Amino acid sequence: MKLCHFVAGGLSFGKTRILVLSVCTACCCSDSVLVAQQTVRVEEDWELIVTTPDENSAGPQVLSTISPVGNVNWYHATFELNHQSLPGFVAGGVQLQAWNDESPSASRKFPGANVLHHDNEVIRWTQSMRLSDGMLTFEITNGTSDSWGNFGGQGYLKWSISTNLTNLDDYDSSTSVKNSGVSFGANLVKSLVLKKVRLHKSDGTTTENTNSITVYSKN
Repeated sequence: MKLCHFVAGGLSFGKTRILVLSVCTACCCSDSVLVAQQTVRVEEDWELIVTTPDENSAGPQVLSTISPVGNVNWYHATFELNHQSLPGFVAGGVQLQAWNDESPSASRKFPGANVLHHDNEVIRWTQSMRLSDGMLTFEITNGTSDSWGNFGGQGYLKWSISTNLTNLDDYDSSTSVKNSGVSFGANLVKSLVLKKVRLHKSDGTTTENTNSITVYSKN
């Protein structure tokens, strides 16, 4: 709580006490509001549009990232599409990976392992992270595609770790954008776009940013 200091010019001692108590109460209320509005869950809606996938080379191969802090030097998650690189490379399918800086911590895959094979296919998904009871959880939900059907939300693409974090206020969408992209076969992709970001607060409110950010677009 911030301390409030005043000069009581012209006021009696009794009135000064009332004034100080009133303002300090306001300070306490302000601090409690700030605590109540801490971010405890982040959701990012993504969209990938493929032009002509190459089944022989498992192209394109795409990666998206989400981090609870403004960098990837700590725990963060990556989501690989049309390939799986942990523990060894596998063509096709999707995989959620957890990393601590540059060290892999875990990987989770969806049972469908087809390579992308539909022209002009649109793949959409939501990647999220949340804090609850001292646990940080990364998860993929609301995935839709022609090649893999619906994916995410069944628990396959989900990973949790205990943490001392008390909020996700250091989340920065620019970290996601900077560490996402088309790693192979960019000529087979029309666009990769971060469409929306939702911040869920500890007081139950939600703010949404609908200003989409294009990570990759074919010229």
